[in-house]
Amino acid sequence: MTNKMKKIIDWCGPIKGMLINLQFFTIVPIPYELPMDKKHMTYAVKFFPLLGLLQGAIFVGALYLLTNYTPFSTLATAFILWLLTIIVTGGLHIDGWMDASDAFFSYQQIDKRLEIMKDPRTGAFGVISVIILLSGRFLFIYEIIDMLSTSSFIFILTLPFLSKSLMGYLLLNVPAAKQEGLGHFFQKSVPKNALFIYPFYILLYLVFVILFYHQVIEFVLLLILITLLAGFYFKRKIIKWFSGITGDVLGASVEGVEWILWMSIWLLHYFATV
Repeated sequence: MTNKMKKIIDWCGPIKGMLINLQFFTIVPIPYELPMDKKHMTYAVKFFPLLGLLQGAIFVGALYLLTNYTPFSTLATAFILWLLTIIVTGGLHIDGWMDASDAFFSYQQIDKRLEIMKDPRTGAFGVISVIILLSGRFLFIYEIIDMLSTSSFIFILTLPFLSKSLMGYLLLNVPAAKQEGLGHFFQKSVPKNALFIYPFYILLYLVFVILFYHQVIEFVLLLILITLLAGFYFKRKIIKWFSGITGDVLGASVEGVEWILWMSIWLLHYFATV
């Protein structure tokens, strides 16, 4: 990284916030030591939805190129896109899904569940749950591509935008289950008012959808509603099952809502004119 680039990054806090997100939640290599103070962590949380939008743009771009400029079959295209959804995040949230599944299906007391999530070994329930998660996602992606339309691209762009927005909501609105780890670190550093910008993101995104492809606006609103309902449900159950949020539980929540949204998009292709 050049000295000029470093000066630009040093000067611009929002850029650092976005780079923190890329460093934490993607496989993008960031060869720069980023400050983890309150100011920059707040920027990072404010930009969670934009991180999701960037991921969605990667998925949509890859899908467009695969379907228009390669001879790959629907099956091959679906597999590549499915693989990309795992690779982009480095499997970070999937790891949380497996750890949280092992803890939940142990049917132990909360303190024991928290101990299980710290165990680096993966149990049988973690393996079974990730097979169901990933095989279900592959089915949804394959059949969405098989019925591909312009609306499909809008929905796929919307999906990580909503899941990362939910990630920010849960992170700052569910108490931490323990006084350590990623969840507690973010909560300690970021005030709740960092989320005030999220409704403006959603409003701007809806304007974009109306201008670009207004025929699907009601379906995008439906996906937003599904995400909100999932968020309220997850918030209650996280407190009941784990006494609060941890990095693993947060990752599992992101994977859970994305699975629900992939399923919703798949069902829309069957039962709605999209």
